[in-house]
Amino acid sequence: MKKLFLLVCLIFIGEINAQQILNEKERAKVIDEILDDRFNNLLPKLMDAADLDMWVVISREYNEDPVIKTMLPATWLNARRRTILLFYRDKAKNTIEKLAVARYNVGKNIVSAWDKKKEPNQWTRLMQLISERNPKKIGLNYSTDHNIADGLVKTDYEEFMANLPKKYTSKVTSAEQLAVRWIETRSEREMVIYDQLVDITHDIIEEAFSEKVITPGVTTTSDVVWWMRQKVTDLGLETWFHPTVDVQRSEKGKKSEFYSFANKPDDMVILPGDLVHCDFGITYLRLNTDCQELAYVLKPEETSAPDFLINGLKDGNKLQDFLTSNMIKGRTGNEILAKSLGEAEAAGLKPAIYTHPLGSYGHSAGTTIGMWDSQGGVMKDDGENYPLNPNTVYAIELNTTVNIPEWDRGIRIMLEEAGFYGEEGFRYVNGRQTELLLIPRVKGHQGN
Repeated sequence: MKKLFLLVCLIFIGEINAQQILNEKERAKVIDEILDDRFNNLLPKLMDAADLDMWVVISREYNEDPVIKTMLPATWLNARRRTILLFYRDKAKNTIEKLAVARYNVGKNIVSAWDKKKEPNQWTRLMQLISERNPKKIGLNYSTDHNIADGLVKTDYEEFMANLPKKYTSKVTSAEQLAVRWIETRSEREMVIYDQLVDITHDIIEEAFSEKVITPGVTTTSDVVWWMRQKVTDLGLETWFHPTVDVQRSEKGKKSEFYSFANKPDDMVILPGDLVHCDFGITYLRLNTDCQELAYVLKPEETSAPDFLINGLKDGNKLQDFLTSNMIKGRTGNEILAKSLGEAEAAGLKPAIYTHPLGSYGHSAGTTIGMWDSQGGVMKDDGENYPLNPNTVYAIELNTTVNIPEWDRGIRIMLEEAGFYGEEGFRYVNGRQTELLLIPRVKGHQGN
């Protein structure tokens, strides 16, 4: 009887722990509810701000525009045949029409406006809808500066322009500002969910960087990478990039050079005294995370990391503070980058900042604050002049180089955490790392 009671308790505990990750049916419900809110409450505001009263999004099955992929209901994993969405905003009446020039409704929000029996030609029907509404501007997804806003393929653009009545030709314009704002802007409910996503990400990293996964002298960095991939799969989640795990260690008596970001070692045995680093993110409920954290592998009889590594992490946190304090509405990424690097260097740090938008995509659309190989600022085609907007999420990604005399080398303190910039300023979505994870965890009653 006691055994049965214990088994029931264990099952119950497992169910409680599993509640943070929804099943597929529950996920679909949440995704569609979020879409409903975004279409009906967010999109009208974004169209007004972009000064566009019509937005036409055209995509074909398996060759989807990045924007349309964020608009499809949970049960649509791809566009169908050629899917054309038309959004018309009447600001005077405070209405927004959401129409599909497709054979089906696109979820409950976007209603089919094409009866093929009445009008066999899809392009003709689209032009009828445009003429009936007589828009002032027609936005299409083409862009030189923003890849995610450049999803309209050449063939569909040519077909659109060939069928468009001549009186509207001069009204066609790039929808890049609207497309970027749609991709980058997070709703209030999405931000509640985002906290849970980052928490799950932190939990996976914490378990990966523990004695449950790492046996010093045996486990390799590649072993940890594949454990993380398998953990994500076992939880019913996905990841948007292959994780990396690497180590930095004492190189006394050896010539030491930094590895480049493009050429990290693939496989190293993890040893006591190593500083272990990971880069890891998940995809869940159509949002993405991106985290880099650090762990120290304890040597025999050690119960904490060396002070020089603890202080190195503090320097990394200082650099984060310089960056996030300069995230001010309206500033461009290049302005934020230059000011943050200048202040950090004046404080004696050796910084590198390569922070990117995060959200519907891992490397998403919005304000780019440096790249690891562009510390002088990003170029125009990377969104040089795009300003920081509120209600947006960023991977606060950076490093500072710290000289370690005890190791006879310099090391990089590489950190990355999800941060939210809102109307009231910056905050971390789910906190940030301020203490090194220890492998193994310290046991109070025993040695390590």
